[in-house]
Formats: sequence, C-alpha cells, structure tokens
Amino acid sequence: MIVRIMGEGQVRLAESHFAELDGLDDELLAEMETGDDTGFRRTLHALLDRVRELGDPLPDDSLEPSELILPSPDATLEEVRSLLSDDGLIPPL
Repeated sequence: MIVRIMGEGQVRLAESHFAELDGLDDELLAEMETGDDTGFRRTLHALLDRVRELGDPLPDDSLEPSELILPSPDATLEEVRSLLSDDGLIPPL
C-alpha cells in the first residue's frame, strides 16, 4: 500500500505491518476522544515514525496514487480529527 505523510513523501508499506499500526491508531483515537493533547502528540509521532521505519520510501519524483494519507507531524488535534473515519486514520484491511 502506498502511504503519504502530508508535507513529506510517500512510502510503500506492506499490509503485514498494519496490525501494529492499528494499535497506535486506536491509541491515538482514544487520546483524541479524551482531548489528551500531550498523549495525542506523542502517539501521532510514534505512528508516523513507525510508518517511516517500516515503509520503503518512494522517489520524490514518483507519481504513485496514495492509498492512505496521514497527517503531518505538526498537525493539530482538530486537523487530524478532520481526517478521521469511524475507524481512525488507518482503515481496516
């Protein structure tokens, strides 16, 4: 799956990694629901760091369509809330 982090670039991420990312996504969703801005910031950075670590970066000039778009590391709680579906940022596979 091709994943874009807003303001950065794209990575190719194997579907086998989504179970781990889903756990971080659930944690992020819970923190957003309670308004825990500190926890939200920590978990968002952890989620994006794992995507970067697990994914294979695509060249900057690649024009692959992104199947999943994640917020930038400096996104606000409200900006991330606007990207959420009922399942969080990471859709079930």
